[in-house]
Amino acid sequence: MMMKQKSKGFTLLELLVVLLIIGMLAAFVAPKYFGEISKSQTQVAAAQIEALGQALDQFRIDTGHYPSQTEGLAALYAPPGTASEPKWNGPYLKKAVPADPWGNAYVYNIPSATQGKDYDLISYGSDGQAGGTGDAADITN
Repeated sequence: MMMKQKSKGFTLLELLVVLLIIGMLAAFVAPKYFGEISKSQTQVAAAQIEALGQALDQFRIDTGHYPSQTEGLAALYAPPGTASEPKWNGPYLKKAVPADPWGNAYVYNIPSATQGKDYDLISYGSDGQAGGTGDAADITN
């Protein structure tokens, strides 16, 4: 008499239950994970603004003034012109001015629109426009 050998493996129902559990875990973990990514981008933008501010302050110490609106942040990496800035002692940044974590250029305004500040350095956040909330909020010096 031959006995039927039971096949080894998973049934379709067992596989569907496992996929359901994995899907539920992903639904709980993914929002928290992506929330941390946007938070870290905001922190990177704030750190870059701080570093650019330090470079601007060093530029001012050497030349006696901040770069003009026309010269912009590029004056921190390349001299604005030997005749116009004989005291330029840069580069004040190791690399060219980076884009913010969302790929937008930092906004440099001189004089500042805020009383008590010499200049404004702004990242408009993920939406690239003034104003906003959350990860679309403006980050300033």
